[in-house]
Amino acid sequence: MKYSTKLSDTVHVMVLIAINQEKSLSSASIAESVHTNPGFVRQLMLKLKKAELMTSVAGHARPSLSKPADQITLLDIYKGDKPLLHLDTHTNPDCGVGINIQLSLQGFYNEIQKTAEEKMNTITLQDIINTYYQRTSMHNDLQNII
Repeated sequence: MKYSTKLSDTVHVMVLIAINQEKSLSSASIAESVHTNPGFVRQLMLKLKKAELMTSVAGHARPSLSKPADQITLLDIYKGDKPLLHLDTHTNPDCGVGINIQLSLQGFYNEIQKTAEEKMNTITLQDIINTYYQRTSMHNDLQNII
């Protein structure tokens, strides 16, 4: 089963931009960190620009957030992405379960989506950055002990 990492990759890009404001960040250097290709990073960054979450100038490797990280929610970053849960539309139409199970699941999936989006709206990019710094600090502390 294939699943999307687009949201986590987009958050990764935004954190890199936020914590490297004084450094040059080309799509190639961001792609190296995300472990993907520069074209995919440019697609993510274009989506962020369209959502007015990021700014950049063509030919200059200095992207920046459009507003402070504590004013950008995980929901802002996620908006427009595919739903979290997907129905299987390729079930057997001649099977009583196959024809009705997806319709039976749809309401529950909608409820889960709504709950997830409400929670995403309470998590800011700054929360994620703070957690990142806490984790790197703990890692550094462990390295000093060893």
